[in-house]
Amino acid sequence: MAPEQRRSTFRPCIDLHEGQVKQIVGGTLSDRNDDGLKTNFVATQPPEYFAGKYRDNGLEGGHVIKLGPRNDEAARRALAEWRDHLQIGGGITSDNAKEWLDAGASKIIVTSYLFPGGNFDLERLQTISSLVGKDKLVVDVSCRRRGDKWFVAMNKWQDITTMEVNKENLDMLAQYCNEFLIHAADVEGLCQGIDEELVKKLGEWVTIPTTYAGGAKSIFDLETVNRLSGGQVDLTYGSSLDIFGGVVSFDELVKASNQ
Repeated sequence: MAPEQRRSTFRPCIDLHEGQVKQIVGGTLSDRNDDGLKTNFVATQPPEYFAGKYRDNGLEGGHVIKLGPRNDEAARRALAEWRDHLQIGGGITSDNAKEWLDAGASKIIVTSYLFPGGNFDLERLQTISSLVGKDKLVVDVSCRRRGDKWFVAMNKWQDITTMEVNKENLDMLAQYCNEFLIHAADVEGLCQGIDEELVKKLGEWVTIPTTYAGGAKSIFDLETVNRLSGGQVDLTYGSSLDIFGGVVSFDELVKASNQ
């Protein structure tokens, strides 16, 4: 009997900015000033409310992302609400990685730490992988499109690195982590549709669990990602969800994901 084909599932998120749960247009974040920041949604509920909602619906593999400073306390509250089930990203380095695992994170997510000066540093990846264990490490290869290629973006997706997102590089990274998180920064937060070409390529390239985020606007996008990636890529919804002020029913999405 042939093994059952894997299907793409819904992966939830909690994006934190200035200690609040927000949905932000990805390309508008900046270290320099907030004048150009475009915010789609600011929650009245605390981060632990959303962590509890994900727990109550059995939504594994969600991520908490700290977008800039002044988010640590909020992140700790979210992690404490569902210990060992939520991943943490944003400012993670070899110096604080274990601290966040101790705070209740299931895995830590790294990007900018791996790219000092915008150039990939294999030694840093090897160091943090050895420190926390390959099974506790997610590499965020969030990217921006340049022509017909994608390049890893860091520092809130402001800076483009020299690393191309392709099979060769993903295979290399997969030796040291057991999951990828990939925000398509050009479409993140816009609710104007996913980057279908990137999703299709990821389905061909990845060999470890992978979550794509960026542009999901319809409950049907989950099936689209499943079809394009052959079930190899999971999908995060953010601004389009009704719990974040959007039109996609969270409850209906959970049902669709569990089918």
